[in-house]
Amino acid sequence: MVYWPARRCEFLNFDDGYYFTDNPYVKAGLTWDGVLWAFTTGHAANWHPLTWLSLMVDAELFGTGSAGPHLTNLLFHAANAALLFLLLHQLKLAAWRSALVAAFFALHPLHVESVAWVSERKDVLSTFFGLLSLLAYAQYEEKSAAQGSKSNGHYSLALLFFALGLMAKPMLVTLPFVLLLLDWWPLKRVSQTRPQIPQIARLAMEKAPFFALSVISCVVTFLVQQQGEAIATLSRFPFAERVGNAFVSYARYLGKTFWPAVLANPYPHPEHWPLWEILLAALLFFTLCFLAVGWRRRFPFVFVGWFWFVGMLVPVIGLVQVGEAALADRYTYLPLIGVFLIVVCGVGEAGARWPQTGIWFGVGAAVVLTACAWRTRVQLGYWQNSGTLFHHALAVTEDNYVACNNLGTWLTRHKVFREAVDCFRESLRIEPNDPDALYNLGNACARLDRWDEAIDCYRRARQFTPDRTDLLDNLGLALVARGQYAEAVTNFETALKLNPNSATAHNNLATVLFMEHHFDEAARQFREALRLLPNDPQITANLGDALVKLGQASEAARCYQESLRLKPGDAAVEAKLRSLGAETPK
Repeated sequence: MVYWPARRCEFLNFDDGYYFTDNPYVKAGLTWDGVLWAFTTGHAANWHPLTWLSLMVDAELFGTGSAGPHLTNLLFHAANAALLFLLLHQLKLAAWRSALVAAFFALHPLHVESVAWVSERKDVLSTFFGLLSLLAYAQYEEKSAAQGSKSNGHYSLALLFFALGLMAKPMLVTLPFVLLLLDWWPLKRVSQTRPQIPQIARLAMEKAPFFALSVISCVVTFLVQQQGEAIATLSRFPFAERVGNAFVSYARYLGKTFWPAVLANPYPHPEHWPLWEILLAALLFFTLCFLAVGWRRRFPFVFVGWFWFVGMLVPVIGLVQVGEAALADRYTYLPLIGVFLIVVCGVGEAGARWPQTGIWFGVGAAVVLTACAWRTRVQLGYWQNSGTLFHHALAVTEDNYVACNNLGTWLTRHKVFREAVDCFRESLRIEPNDPDALYNLGNACARLDRWDEAIDCYRRARQFTPDRTDLLDNLGLALVARGQYAEAVTNFETALKLNPNSATAHNNLATVLFMEHHFDEAARQFREALRLLPNDPQITANLGDALVKLGQASEAARCYQESLRLKPGDAAVEAKLRSLGAETPK
C-alpha cells in the first residue's frame, strides 16, 4: 500500500533508456530474437539475461508504458518481504521477530530506489531468487538433520535458485558466505564453543558448487564491464582513494539506515575524503567487527548480521569502482537484512531480560515502522519523474554534475531551454570535460538558435567521443544553419562511415546536397534513407522535392501522395502536390 503510487512513476532519463525506453529488443516483447539477445549481450555493461527477459515479459503483457514495469517491481518487492519472513521462520526465529525484520525490509526508505526505478529490476529479481536459494538451503539442512542423510533435492533447488539470481544481478556472488554464516547461527551446524577446522572445511566444501558459480559470475561480469568501459581506471580513482571511500561508505550506509532523511540518486564521488573522516570510519568499522567476533557466542545474531551486511556489500563497496557514484541506496537492498536482524534480535533479547518492558518495545516498533512508511512515501514522491528526482538530488548533495546534466536533459525535453542551458553549464563547471554535458548543452543552444555556441560545444565533445554518430549529425545540422555546407557534408559522411545504416545521416546529407543544387546525388541519398526508414513522411516528401528539381514530376507527385497517406493534412505537401496538378489522396 505504501508503494502503490509507484505505478504512476515515469521512466527516468537515467539508465531506463538502456533498459526499456530505447531498447528495441525489450519493447518488442518476448521474442526468440530477444531471448537470444538477452543471453548473448553485454548491453548496459552487465550480463543479466533474466533481467532482460523479465522486462520483455512486461512489454508483452502491459505494453511499453511505465505502469506495468513499476507494478512488477512492486510485486517482486512484496514477494521478497514475504519470502524473507518465510526464510527467518524456517530458520526457527520467533514469528514476531521474523515478521518485524520482514516489515523493516518492506518499509525502509533506503529500498525506494530499488523498487521505484525500472532499471533496478535486477535488484528485486536477484533478491527474489537469492531468498528462494536461502530458503531451499534452510529446508535442505532441516531435512538432512531429520533424515540423517543429505536432502539432495533441496540442495539442487538452492543451487538452481542461486544460479538464476546471478543471472539477474551478479551482486549475489557473496551469498555462499551467507550460507556459511547461517551454518554458524541459527542452524548451529558448527560447534558454538570450540569450532573445529575440519568441521568448517567440510561445510565450506559443501558450498563448493556455489563458490564455483560465484567465480564464473565474477569473471563474466568483469569482462563485460571492462568491455563496456564501465570500470573506472586506477588513474581515475587510485586504490588508496577506493579503500578510503569503502570505509566511509560503510559508515554512511549505517547512518542512512538509522536516519534515512537525506537520500539521493546519484551520490557524487568526492575523490578525496578528508583523512580524519576515513580514520574515524575505519575505526568504527573495525570496532564493530571486533565486537561482532567477540560476541559471536553470547550474541551470535550480531556476528551473523554484521558480516551479512559487510559481506553482501563487498562487490559494490567501490574497491572495483564501476561508474562515478560514491555509494547508492540500491546497494543496501539485500545487505540491510543483516542490520535489521541485529536490531530486532537485540531488542528481543532485551525484552526477554526485562519482560515488563515488552509493551514499550512493541510500541517503539510500531512507531519506527510508521516513521519508515512515512519517509518511504515521501521519498517515493521524488521518484515521480526525472525532474523531481534530480531537483531533489541537487538540493541534498553538492557538486552533483550527473544530476545537473540529467535535470537539464529533462528540461530540454519539456522545452524549458534556458533553464536547461544553466543546468548544463553548472554540470560543466563541475566536470568540464564531460562529453554528454557538452553534447546536451549544444542541443539546448541549437534550440535557442545559438548556433556558434552549439558548434563550439559539439566540437569540444568530439574531442572525447569522436565516433558518436548523433553528435556528428547535430554538428552537421548546426553547421548548415551557419551556412558552412562543406564542413557539414564532411560530418554527415563521417557519420555514415561509422554507421552506413543511419537513415538520419542519409537524410541530412541529402538535404545539404539539395541546398547546394546537387539534385541527382540528393535524390540518391533520400532513396537510401527511405530504404532504411520506408514509412517516414518527411523523407518521402524530401525525395519528392528532389525529383521536382530533376523534372520527374509524375514520380514526385507519387512521393507527395505517399507522404500525405502517411501524414494526412500536411498543408505544405498538399500545396506542392497541387502545384504539380495532381490530386490529393482521399
